[in-house]
Amino acid sequence: MRRGYGRGPGCLSRRVRVRAGAGGAPGEWHLVACGTMEYVTRIVIIGGGPGGYEAALVAAQLGAEVTVVDCDGLGGASVLTDCVPSKTLIATAEVMTTFDSSYEELGIIVADDTPPMEQAARVVGVDLGKVNRRVKRLALAQSHDITASVTRAGARVLRGRGRLEGMQALDGSRKVVVRAADGSEETLVADAVLIATGGHPRELPDAQPDGERILNWTQVYDLTELPEELIVVGSGVTGAEFAGAYQALGSKVTLVSSRDRVLPSEDPDAAVVLEDVFRRRGMNVLARSRAQSAKRVGDRVEVTLADGRVITGSHCLMAVGAIPNTEGMGLEEAGVRLRESGHIWTDKVSRTTAPGVYAAGDVTGIFALASVAAMQGRIAMYHFLGDAVNPLNLKTVSSNVFTDPEIATVGYSQADVDGGKIDARVVKLPLLRNPRAKMQGIRDGFVKIFCRPGTGIVVGGVVVAPRASELIHPISIAVDNNLTVEQIANAFTVYPSLSGSIAEVARQLHTRKTGDGG
Repeated sequence: MRRGYGRGPGCLSRRVRVRAGAGGAPGEWHLVACGTMEYVTRIVIIGGGPGGYEAALVAAQLGAEVTVVDCDGLGGASVLTDCVPSKTLIATAEVMTTFDSSYEELGIIVADDTPPMEQAARVVGVDLGKVNRRVKRLALAQSHDITASVTRAGARVLRGRGRLEGMQALDGSRKVVVRAADGSEETLVADAVLIATGGHPRELPDAQPDGERILNWTQVYDLTELPEELIVVGSGVTGAEFAGAYQALGSKVTLVSSRDRVLPSEDPDAAVVLEDVFRRRGMNVLARSRAQSAKRVGDRVEVTLADGRVITGSHCLMAVGAIPNTEGMGLEEAGVRLRESGHIWTDKVSRTTAPGVYAAGDVTGIFALASVAAMQGRIAMYHFLGDAVNPLNLKTVSSNVFTDPEIATVGYSQADVDGGKIDARVVKLPLLRNPRAKMQGIRDGFVKIFCRPGTGIVVGGVVVAPRASELIHPISIAVDNNLTVEQIANAFTVYPSLSGSIAEVARQLHTRKTGDGG
């Protein structure tokens, strides 16, 4: 019998599964008193995305009997249709952008009499079919690696769709019914259940994807040829990332934004920089333009806007948000409270309103990031299995928009400062003043840091730059550990380096103790 973990002295009894050689028939369940015998805690995780598989690794490490119920492949949408595929596509686009925008300024000359291989670089093209085959191959390989890690840790992976069956039993357990693709069903008994089923693309009633010309963000990887004219509906993170990537790959892109700027939820200074870059590179950005419908007309797509305008393109990508996968899972019948949006309500240790039921990831609607989903899943298992746990703190979360340039943020935002949510001093330094940026031909971007007046403690930051996802890390460490701008300023940086701008901003935020802060 494997070692298990209880939920404290309040537990009166628990059933245990007898292993071969432990007495009794293997697989039988026996009721034993807590404190007289060790028992196995049974965990069922519905959904194999970052929230699910990270939770499985933690629970298995802590000695629980873990079953992961998944219908698509471990890694979930993040690995198979979202984060990993999109960032792989963007990596290809980034190479194209770097060459196209920098070679002349850096003094690179491509002469007309160069050999064919070098001449090909003068007119850069892309084989989208080959790119997408690589995208799918890498996503599948990552999913297989995750599956191997989870099974190696001792967890069972069960293919199918899970749903909660009824309320909690008298012994504290819950039933999960798993339906396989062939229609067969298996009932699992669990001491705790984690719901980590993610979400799926939101669709407009009059803009239904057909997978060929009108696409959602899970279908773009089936394209074999580059769209000649791509209309992207939605200017949030997903829309902006795909719009920038396809423009770099060679498509003529129109970005339809219902708001007054792209990335309406991001730092406004950062959004202005990105929109300026998009327009300068030839993108048609339509602000305050809400799409009402999209229909296929032969080999073209017509998108009708709310003001009556009609725009046309060869393809249309709908990037208008996501809907949580909570329908048909028996959640409300089991006592799980859903928000009006369909997301699951959770507290800061991932508990739902139903005892023994936790939730993690996009299904909670808290912060649609793989890192947050993974943290929510780990916290849930630490909490239920009685290990030390820190509640989820979203003010230490770093995030990144993988456009060119990238936009990375952490902690409190400009909106928090402007709205009076926190009193903070702000300094922004353009990358144009950075020597390394000048050497590399980087013209767009900045570093911005927020700190508390009086103490100088760093509470947030924004980096807009190539590889901003890497540059945000020192600011993230500062936010997470309550470091001051003096501590950042006094740490050595390499000269020349882009990270030198972080130290420079920190130095500008330094003030004398007799002044207004410091």
